[in-house]
Amino acid sequence: MLSDFKLAPSILSADFSDLRGALKICDEGGADWIHVDVMDNQFVPNLTIGPPVVKSLRNVTDKFIDVHMMVVDPEKLVEPFARAGADNITFHIEATNDPNEVIDLIRSTGKMVGISLKPSTPFSVIAPYIEKVDLILVMSVEPGFGGQGFIKESNERITKIKKYLSDNCLERIQIQVDGGIKLHNAQEVISAGGDILVAGSEVFGAQDPVGVIREFYNNANTNVS
Repeated sequence: MLSDFKLAPSILSADFSDLRGALKICDEGGADWIHVDVMDNQFVPNLTIGPPVVKSLRNVTDKFIDVHMMVVDPEKLVEPFARAGADNITFHIEATNDPNEVIDLIRSTGKMVGISLKPSTPFSVIAPYIEKVDLILVMSVEPGFGGQGFIKESNERITKIKKYLSDNCLERIQIQVDGGIKLHNAQEVISAGGDILVAGSEVFGAQDPVGVIREFYNNANTNVS
């Protein structure tokens, strides 16, 4: 059978003067999702994309738009991103004192709900909220900038989370992995339990980005037993 693996190219690494071209690359390569990194220069030391950019993407693509909010007070941006056309909205557990409020707010917009944690944040912090979400985003680098190296200990963490989901009959929840994802380590991450991999510089920094996307899928499906 084919793998359920999905690739979510991060447009943070794309040419911002030609986002339509970036979407074309994702289309031609067969990427399932478009990953949008939202940073507010407060939760992380970088400033990136707001709802108007997501709205412009929504106007020219039917692909699943995956918004990853690395912002303080995430509840303030849920509805703007939902209205702009996001399909999934992920927030960081470290960015709020009331995760249930943020989860319920995202759910009320009809969007998928994701919850994320930094490499140094124990899984136990998000465990009480797992049953209410659709996706767990495991950061395999410190959030804030693209192009960082993959933290190898992340694979062990992913495996433990996968086992927790299985032991608690929560297999419907997908595990997304973001940070340092390359062609050479993608299979290890998938084998550890990653369902959706976010890749930025590996795709958009390549001479043949369409070919790189296709190779991610070819490798994932080739190694399915």
